[in-house]
Amino acid sequence: MNYRHVYHAGNFADVLKHVVLSLVIGHLKAKPTPFRVIDTHAGTGIYDLGSDEAQRTGEWREGIGRLLAPAQPVPDDVAEILAPYLSAVWALNPSGVLARYPGSPLVARHLMRTGDQLIANELHPDDFEQLRQNVGRLPDSKVLSLDGWMALRSLLPPKERRGVVLIDPPFEVAGEIDRIDRGLLEAQRRFEGGCFIAWYPVKDPTPINSLHKSVTQSSRRDVLRADLYIRDPLRADMLNGCGLVVLNPPYTLNDKLNILLPFLVECLGQTVGARFNLSVSS
Repeated sequence: MNYRHVYHAGNFADVLKHVVLSLVIGHLKAKPTPFRVIDTHAGTGIYDLGSDEAQRTGEWREGIGRLLAPAQPVPDDVAEILAPYLSAVWALNPSGVLARYPGSPLVARHLMRTGDQLIANELHPDDFEQLRQNVGRLPDSKVLSLDGWMALRSLLPPKERRGVVLIDPPFEVAGEIDRIDRGLLEAQRRFEGGCFIAWYPVKDPTPINSLHKSVTQSSRRDVLRADLYIRDPLRADMLNGCGLVVLNPPYTLNDKLNILLPFLVECLGQTVGARFNLSVSS
């Protein structure tokens, strides 16, 4: 297990993933009944942007760093969409200086209510210990150390029968795209009413297109695709973008991403080839 998210925390991919997670949680909060968030590959929960690892790559400077210091004004409708996510970032940095970045469990827990349940799972032993310290002591929160795909099978359906599952695998071994395809199919059978968010990196778009075709054909619910490219995918050995497949997305999500994604392209794109894809299939 060589992947450590501290090298990538706060990068452009985290921005997209965590904004979408915040929007889904906001939709779930529209009803008073409790819900559950399950994070299958949770990481440590908190990342020190001054650490040697974060400084070595500096990826956060091209992600959350750019977002907090955009080259152009932020339109009011974009600012409203970003507000819940950024509230989680600033809650971890009360001095107003960006020094730490919240992973998905902290973003979720910040936005969730008392009584809403968080399950954060992480297999890497060192990261699990940090996750236990950062998240395990928070109210209505539980941390586990299981294989992420095993957690996806064993934790569904939640007793609340409402919630969102975030699947963010490390992509350190071959076949992860196929695991997402199979995992989503099985998970939806267990928890048909749930919302599922699966993240993926984009180097070569071809396997991503195949994933979406397969998921769309097998899903009983709507499937939303949101891809953010920071450059043209001309080289398959580079991280050219990232994306999310969202099963059973909130009905408001597509409209909000239609507003947000053009801004993220302008703010986070690194070449003239930066662009986004957004679609919903029924």
